[in-house]
Amino acid sequence: MTSEKTVTPDIESLIRAASGRPDEVRARLDALGLARVAELAVAEWTLRLDPPVNPLEIHIGLSVSDGGESADHTWVLRAGEPVRVLPGAHPGCDVRLRYDAADLITELWGPSRGRSSPARAYELATAMDPHFPPRERQPSIAAASATLTAALSARAPDLGALAVRYGSDKWGQTHWFTQHYERHFAPLREEPVRLLEIGVGGYEDEESGGGSLKMWRRYFPRASVFGLDYFDKSRFSGPRLTVVRGDQNDPAQLDALAKEHGPFDIVIDDGSHINEHVLTSFRALFPYVRTGGFYVIEDLWTSYLPGYGGDDRDFGVPTTMLGLLKTLLDDLHHQERDTDGEPSATESGLVGMHVYHNIAFLEKGRNAEGGIPRWMPRAPHW
Repeated sequence: MTSEKTVTPDIESLIRAASGRPDEVRARLDALGLARVAELAVAEWTLRLDPPVNPLEIHIGLSVSDGGESADHTWVLRAGEPVRVLPGAHPGCDVRLRYDAADLITELWGPSRGRSSPARAYELATAMDPHFPPRERQPSIAAASATLTAALSARAPDLGALAVRYGSDKWGQTHWFTQHYERHFAPLREEPVRLLEIGVGGYEDEESGGGSLKMWRRYFPRASVFGLDYFDKSRFSGPRLTVVRGDQNDPAQLDALAKEHGPFDIVIDDGSHINEHVLTSFRALFPYVRTGGFYVIEDLWTSYLPGYGGDDRDFGVPTTMLGLLKTLLDDLHHQERDTDGEPSATESGLVGMHVYHNIAFLEKGRNAEGGIPRWMPRAPHW
């Protein structure tokens, strides 16, 4: 198994510091240096940007300061073109944003805590000239500025819209999953979760796939996101996103993956959809899901397809995904049954099951509420 270690310790340390006291942010600034912090901040900010809509090319400068020191970068935005980042302060900037480094760390990677006012200073670069900017540039300046500032909004982006933006099939194509994901994942959105998705997409084409991973990285602004695929998809690795090459049907590889990058708050199986592979992955990775987390299985429909190891005649066989879910219902209620020995990982750790069309959410916890008391009647009295 090979791994691109691009979910850097630097970013994870900033996320942890942003959740704590100001002295923790100060310590990370001192350890990393202003230039490195500004570089990471600009990279994070850029990956959150929606596609620009301004028809004219607009330059927006960012100055990050700490004491008497500053680090400058310039964004170049124009509709239909990739956003570019230039080092330094461009002399022709239309707008300049100024941030104290500690404030920017907190605004980028800290929980919102209900904040509504940003910590930035915003200024038109030529605000003192009454004849500038020309009227035809003003709408593009406003649109580009909105694109930049919206990326730091505490408002959660709609997951369906993110799926469409990044080309994930979890909404609006063959599936309608994002409404269910939002129902269960919204409480975790501002947490520094660790998310693993099996299946990057695009099969053997190294240039295809990655849409869902980018969607999760944007939806969870403080998350570390990991992708596992049988083919080499390392090109999609980047800030807070690491792609690992491996076989989801190999328990040893999955165990090594989880020990290196886990435990996980969320595991999503959107891989081969071959029933044997799904069961292997679940048995190997469910123990590495944290309490309060979720293990999600997509595309339950292949349970009925013999070509995927499903069964179109006997719907109760335990070797399919739906067969697994039916077995897990018994595990969820293991304390109501007369069983000997120690409970299994799913008997002791499964506390909830939420099954929708073609997708199941399995909730991890401590299944130890106790069974129905022995004095309760085991047969009706009448």
